Amino acid sequence: MAPAKATNVVRLLLGSTALWLSQLGSGTVAASKSVTAHLAAKWPETPLLLEASEFMAEESNEKFWQFLETVQELAIYKQTESDYSYYNLILKKAGQFLDNLHINLLKFAFSIRAYSPAIQMFQQIAADEPPPDGCNAFVVIHKKHTCKINEIKKLLKKAASRTRPYLFKGDHKFPTNKENLPVVILYAEMGTRTFSAFHKVLSEKAQNEEILYVLRHYIQKPSSRKMYLSGYGVELAIKSTEYKALDDTQVKTVTNTTVEDETETNEVQGFLFGKLKS
Repeated sequence: MAPAKATNVVRLLLGSTALWLSQLGSGTVAASKSVTAHLAAKWPETPLLLEASEFMAEESNEKFWQFLETVQELAIYKQTESDYSYYNLILKKAGQFLDNLHINLLKFAFSIRAYSPAIQMFQQIAADEPPPDGCNAFVVIHKKHTCKINEIKKLLKKAASRTRPYLFKGDHKFPTNKENLPVVILYAEMGTRTFSAFHKVLSEKAQNEEILYVLRHYIQKPSSRKMYLSGYGVELAIKSTEYKALDDTQVKTVTNTTVEDETETNEVQGFLFGKLKS
């Protein structure tokens, strides 16, 4: 019987301890109050590679196209590498043209997604064209669209007779000595194979001074992730709706005691200045 009683006592103690710990845990959870807020943009998440290219463009147009040449099919690695590895790969490619200070600035720009609005701007311009159905990339040659490379030569023949497109300040123009040339605008996502195929043909024509080659970012299948922003000033005002009951008599008593204490402190070397004032 003694072992059975001992077992029951141990079970009772363990049960009491578990109940006490559960109550302690629930009290801790109830006592802690925290609010987590996220700020998401209206557009989806933009690729870091494109944001890095915009950082390069801000440095110089020459660096933009040099960086572009080294990352023509870099997006392929995104399918096999982790996000962190792909992030480091982009920094490594950018490091060929930037010093350590500018690499740190690029990291900071990534953290606050500073160039994401620029990518979305080009995406909106592409949507206004609008893009042909089922095309990963397409070109616009004086208001004529095509997503087939072999049709570029055909559209260039009568390009001069059509209206010349308007170019924006942020457009990326391939370096050339002549400006009065047929304008070919490529809408594509840098780093993809489709982009690489178009870029090879258009860059050769631009080097031969046959066309004015302009690149605008275009993402056929935007990410399903939300574009979370950081580094922006946001105020979150929270009002407590809890009402607490107070005893007015206690409040008056405390107030009277405080007044008496203040009166007593008015005594200086035997003189009660409080009474003199009254």
